[in-house]
Amino acid sequence: MRILAVDPGLKRLGLALSDPTGTIARPLMILSHVSRVVDAIAVARQAEFNEAGMIVVGQSLDEDGQPTLEGRHSARFVVTLRMQTNIPVILWDEAFTTQDARAIRLAQGVSRRRRSGHLDDVAAAIQLQSYLDTQHKM
Repeated sequence: MRILAVDPGLKRLGLALSDPTGTIARPLMILSHVSRVVDAIAVARQAEFNEAGMIVVGQSLDEDGQPTLEGRHSARFVVTLRMQTNIPVILWDEAFTTQDARAIRLAQGVSRRRRSGHLDDVAAAIQLQSYLDTQHKM
């Protein structure tokens, strides 16, 4: 089963998609934020187009495991997304995915100028891989 991941942000949403076996995540695309409803419709369409059987939305948590301001934004987005699709939608801790995406680009030797681009889709792939790895350990 393919799984679509969403790294929601105030300006952009990063999307990532798993392979059909649900083992490997890869960046898919970056969507510009318009509004919660428009974003949810766009994500639902991508999930259906890519035949995803589940959507995993990143949620940032504080050190006590409680949603941060951005995490509460993600939770509201999930409510709206669930109104747009019958595909199951879950929240998943996205801790440090953007920092990890930057570190990966640096380790790959990508020039500073090329590293300055948006990493939302890479962050979504890191978040999705974290989810997939946890599922395969079970």
